Amino acid sequence: MKNLERVAKAIAKQAAENPGVYNYAIPDLWDNFGYTGEEKVVTHDGHVLVNPYRFYGSLIRDVFLARADKKIDYSESFYTQRPVDEELKNGDWIRKSSVYSMMIRASGSFDHDRTGSLEDRNLYKLKDTGTFIKALAMLPNLKKMGIDVLYLLPIAKYSLKDKKGELGSPYGVSNFNALDQGLKDPITGDATTVEQEFKAFVEAAHILGMKVIIDIIPRTNSVNSDLIVDHPDWFYWLDLADLPDYRSPMVPGLKAAIPAKKEYAPQIYASEEVLQHIRKFRKNPKQIDAKKWREMIKEYKSEGNTKEILDLVQEYFKMTIAPAFSDCINDPQPAWSDVTYFRMYLDHPESSQPFLDKLGHFEPYILFDVAKSSFNPGTQPNTPLWEMLSGIIPFYQKQFGIDGARIDMGHALPLELVSEIIRKAREINPEFTFIAEELDVVNAADSKSKGYNMIIGDGFMREPRVYDGLFNSFVYGAMNLESPLFACGETHDTPRLAARNGGETLAKMLTIFNLFVPNAIPFLNSGQEVFERQPMNTGLDCRPNEAEMLDPKDPFFGKLALFDRFAFHYLHPDRWEFMNLIQDANAIRQHILPALLDKEATYPLGFSAPWDMAAGFGYRTEKKMILVIANTDVFNEKHHLVRLDNLPAKYLGSNRSIRQIFSSDKNSVWPTIEIDSYQNINLHFQKGEVKILEIE
Repeated sequence: MKNLERVAKAIAKQAAENPGVYNYAIPDLWDNFGYTGEEKVVTHDGHVLVNPYRFYGSLIRDVFLARADKKIDYSESFYTQRPVDEELKNGDWIRKSSVYSMMIRASGSFDHDRTGSLEDRNLYKLKDTGTFIKALAMLPNLKKMGIDVLYLLPIAKYSLKDKKGELGSPYGVSNFNALDQGLKDPITGDATTVEQEFKAFVEAAHILGMKVIIDIIPRTNSVNSDLIVDHPDWFYWLDLADLPDYRSPMVPGLKAAIPAKKEYAPQIYASEEVLQHIRKFRKNPKQIDAKKWREMIKEYKSEGNTKEILDLVQEYFKMTIAPAFSDCINDPQPAWSDVTYFRMYLDHPESSQPFLDKLGHFEPYILFDVAKSSFNPGTQPNTPLWEMLSGIIPFYQKQFGIDGARIDMGHALPLELVSEIIRKAREINPEFTFIAEELDVVNAADSKSKGYNMIIGDGFMREPRVYDGLFNSFVYGAMNLESPLFACGETHDTPRLAARNGGETLAKMLTIFNLFVPNAIPFLNSGQEVFERQPMNTGLDCRPNEAEMLDPKDPFFGKLALFDRFAFHYLHPDRWEFMNLIQDANAIRQHILPALLDKEATYPLGFSAPWDMAAGFGYRTEKKMILVIANTDVFNEKHHLVRLDNLPAKYLGSNRSIRQIFSSDKNSVWPTIEIDSYQNINLHFQKGEVKILEIE
């Protein structure tokens, strides 16, 4: 907790130098630990006015430092000094967790000076956009809701070259081993660095019993990567004149958006458009003219230079980095202007070489097969690049004490590289957990065999489609998968649940029920807890108007948190009610957690017919059976017959005591419940209501 103490001292020093700041507004959701500053004013609209130095200083002292055990070094990974569950070793602790996805820049944003815009320096010379220190204010509420894993979207330095939106995408990483300086908080002055503030954030999370997982992106890098300076041979190059019409080439005779499997190679290399595309690629500029390259690097490193490395390459050589595009064949989406692929192999894919040999010589190029190197590896690994990529996670482990990672697009990486990434991390911490960005549940067992602890899965696609039966197929099918997956209705790449068909009723139903899906890890996307409607990105499953889910008068209408200045709507009128529901439901989840992890203690429930708009499970504890049942019709109240004949006989019979212990709807009917002679119970549900019953 040395970094937390350092941050607290820095804030205290700044407080003495800035005594007159009293009208700094925070959402009341952040005022969650009993702050009693004499300047504090609570407004009628959810704002709380505080002195920011006193508020954040009190937060660190009273919530984190006051709870810390001086015998524990919280800067180290969570399980370094804590006992490990013997049944959930090697990172499998994730199976009993609840995950909150956080993008620090957006999740910690708020219009503190209430000017109507998010500024890098507001009226108080502080940031409206998110920082590691401001994000600390969210942790007490998340803890109450049962969150014990913070999954952070990329926090590394990213490039503003060819940026998307107002701020650029954090996925356009330009330096893996440097943090985004935009996450540094001016509230500490110059006394702490952004690295120390991230360390303080990890320490604070560990004190509350939370683990920290980060996103790493080893397959792609910014087109303006810092690595270009020393390793131009790790990238793919074009003449600058060929950039305007650069795109993914089409392959006649093949369907749209199909995976780049090696059996499609004959059609791919028979396509004239493909051949025109790969003929555009050139040797790297250092290889073309080493002397001119040295002159350019000298200018780049000279004092006073303000030009980006790619700007200089374009100026000196009239060449540029080739942008990446989808690894699926005939995918209609345009090239990704801000990122490129790494050159994983020094030769072309082995499956493609027989066709290339007949066509002539080609410089290293980007194509579907190259991008999907897990399907189409070469024979000469780019060993120095692999060593660098496999060292990213160890760097964050040693420097910041992180507890896990999601490998972005890991399923497209060379299998040997994935194995090396996992091996190096587990050498440092055997309990390090890995999340596979695997969306297809068919590949759950394969991901587990590679060393991953879980997959993302396709819940975000299936769960919202309750009227198509896909929600039921997801929740009932999850328990039979070889690997656990996320129980989630939305992610940072998808539409928001509150903007789907069913709106806030759907969002509430899925959020609560997801706490009780067997073999699944509950996943809450930042803003979901306040019914955020605007997506963070229009990446997956989005409608044409997805970026316009807010009122046109809203200052964030048309903006996307992944690229723009954006603050989630933390003042939603039902914010406290929803969070309290999640908190109450989680208390029950914790009580039955052993049963949730035990397939033998899990009992799928049936209804009067397979097509009924309902889903449910029974969970057997030592003395009780807990039933979790949802009316998945989010537009209509429903009367459901629930079949209990799947439960053990000792929980059945007319003499059993059954009572309702939870409802997600304040208008719920809390009836006297009896089991009929056919082992059924009859219940009335509000629209989208989740009920939890207890059988003694």
